[in-house]
Amino acid sequence: MSESPVLLNKHEVERLLTYDDLIPRLESVMGKFSKRDSSEIIQPVRSVVPIQQHSGFLGVMPAYLAAEGILCTKIVTFYQRAEGSSLPSTQATVLLFHPEHGHVTAIMDGEAITAKRTAAVSAISAKLFKPALSEVLCILGSGQQARSHYDVFTKLFKFKEVTSMKTGNTSKSFKMCFCVCDPVLYTLQVRVWSRRKEMAQRFVNDLQDPVTVCSSVKEAVIGADVIVTATGASQPILFGEWVKPGAHIAAVGACRPDWRELDDVLMREAVVYVDSREGATAESGDIILSGVCITFHQYNIADLSHHRHTYSTPKSLFSQAEVFAELGEVLNGSFPARREKTTVFKSLGMGIQDAVSAKLVLEKWNGEH
Repeated sequence: MSESPVLLNKHEVERLLTYDDLIPRLESVMGKFSKRDSSEIIQPVRSVVPIQQHSGFLGVMPAYLAAEGILCTKIVTFYQRAEGSSLPSTQATVLLFHPEHGHVTAIMDGEAITAKRTAAVSAISAKLFKPALSEVLCILGSGQQARSHYDVFTKLFKFKEVTSMKTGNTSKSFKMCFCVCDPVLYTLQVRVWSRRKEMAQRFVNDLQDPVTVCSSVKEAVIGADVIVTATGASQPILFGEWVKPGAHIAAVGACRPDWRELDDVLMREAVVYVDSREGATAESGDIILSGVCITFHQYNIADLSHHRHTYSTPKSLFSQAEVFAELGEVLNGSFPARREKTTVFKSLGMGIQDAVSAKLVLEKWNGEH
C-alpha cells in the first residue's frame, strides 16, 4: 500500500524553491528538451479546455523525465477577469507521481511553482540576450509574475543609472531630479506600469524599493534595456517603435493563440527565441498572429544530426518574422545568442519546468523530514 502523498502549500513551496538551486536545473532540462530525445523526455503540448461561459480555460501540462525519474502534471486554470475583480487570473496545482508504481507522491501549490520557474526562465533568457550594459529594467504588469520577475532580475542583475544626489538628501522618492554638481550616486532603475495605476502603486509599496510608476507603456519602455511583459492583454500593448535597439524583451503573458502583447513591428524586427517551437505554433498569439516563420529541426536520435524545414503561419508571408531558436538550443551551443540585436524571448511555460521545480521542492522537503 502506497504512503499518503506529501501536501505542500504555497508558503512551503515558496520557502523551499530557491532561484540559486532552480536555475541550473531549468537550464539543464531545457537543453535536454531541445535535443528532442523522446526516450529521455516526453512532454506533449499543453492540453486546454475552454470554459467559455466564464471566460476561462483549464490546462493540463504533463511531463515524464525518464533519466531523472520524474512523472508530473500541472493542472492550471486561467481567466480573463473583469477590471477590478479580486479573483486571481490563474490558479494551479502540481502532482508528482511515482514513475514505476503510479501513485501520487506529492500534491503542491502550483502558483508558486509557476511564478518562480517562469521568472527563472526569463532570467536565463536575460543572461543570454540582454545588452552587456543594462541600466534600466521595465516591468509591464503588477501581478504575481511581475513580482517574481522583479525578485529574480534584481537579485541576479544590477540595473542602475547614474544620478546626482544633493548632499544630506537621503529621501527615497519614486522619481527624483538632481543638479549635476551634486555628488554622484548609483540608484536602482526599475520602472513598472499596470493598466490600473493603483495596482502598480500597490506593487511598488509592497517592494519598498525606489521603483518608478509610469502612467503609460510608452513612458515605461522608452530607453529600457530589459522589458518584461507579464500582463493579461489580448491585444498588443508593446510597440516596436518604442523599443530601444538592442533591448531584450521577456514576454510571458498572452498564452492563447488569439492573445497578444507585442505588435507585428517588434516581432518582425527582433530576433525571436521561444521555449518550445511546438508550443509557440499552437499557443502563442504573438507568434501566430504576426505571421511568424517557424524553423523546425528534425533530430536523428542516433547521431543527433538534424535537418531544417520551415512552417509559415497563415497570415501574410510578406516581411515575416522568424523564430530563430529555442532557448535550449542556445544553452546547448547549437545557436548563438544575438545579444547585439533586439531580442524577444516568448515564454509559454513547459511541463518539464514544472516537473523539475516540483522534484526540487520535494527533495528539499524530504531532506528536512
